[in-house]
Amino acid sequence: MATYAIGDLQGCLSPLKRLLEKIAYDPNCDQLWFAGDLVNRGAESAATLRYVRALGSSATVVLGNHDLHLLAVANGRKKGRRDTLDDILTANDRDELLDWLRQQPLLVEDASRGIVMLHAGLPPQWTMAQARLCAREAETALRGPDHRELLDHMYGDQPDQWNDNLSGYDRLRFIINCFTRLRYCDADGRLAPEPKGQPGDQAAGLMPWFMAPQRHSKDFTIIFGHWSTLGKVAWPEHHVYGVDTGCVWGGRLTALRLDDGAIASIDCAGDGIPIRNE
Repeated sequence: MATYAIGDLQGCLSPLKRLLEKIAYDPNCDQLWFAGDLVNRGAESAATLRYVRALGSSATVVLGNHDLHLLAVANGRKKGRRDTLDDILTANDRDELLDWLRQQPLLVEDASRGIVMLHAGLPPQWTMAQARLCAREAETALRGPDHRELLDHMYGDQPDQWNDNLSGYDRLRFIINCFTRLRYCDADGRLAPEPKGQPGDQAAGLMPWFMAPQRHSKDFTIIFGHWSTLGKVAWPEHHVYGVDTGCVWGGRLTALRLDDGAIASIDCAGDGIPIRNE
């Protein structure tokens, strides 16, 4: 039995199937952890959702920003010009797929290994205990009767710094931005979700969230996606693995074996998706 964490699919089902063949995935005993962004930008969003959902208890999924964007668009938000979500929005099983997606968590954990997976990052002020509580708080809101209002208020970059006194949609927006959009922050933990380049290209005063001084979650191994330009998967000095290697942009799709840290990947350059980052 093995457990694999797999980077952002973004509607790329064919590469996923090739990767699973490469790692000799056995659905009878192996587990797959998906680091979020199952959909959007690629050509097979609906098929990807159906495939992962059909894996049942063999699959563990965290929500990414594109997954939440799909839920918001289904709730009435205007689509982006590069969105490739119509195959879901017009599907006969649309409601079943969306309801299943909305039930997925923002953070999962293997306590026996001290390993956590989320889509983007954590602010340095949060302990892992706080991260768990904040994840459950936002998950409860996303699954609750007022989830449509949350999807309407989810977008925006403010507030950009954690405060225990945050409340309402400001609090939920900050939490969701951390789990699904964060790449860079400053030394005081102010979020800078827009820069997307490789570390070293960012503006002065910014750093990758996992390099922030006095990060309270540093004693845990954290697996995340969302950052296709990160440059490498393993950052052992920071106890993190960034498994998004840009499949949808013609890069690679990567699987990290949690049991021993082995990394496997397949080339996606021939899958008909132009190479670009955004």
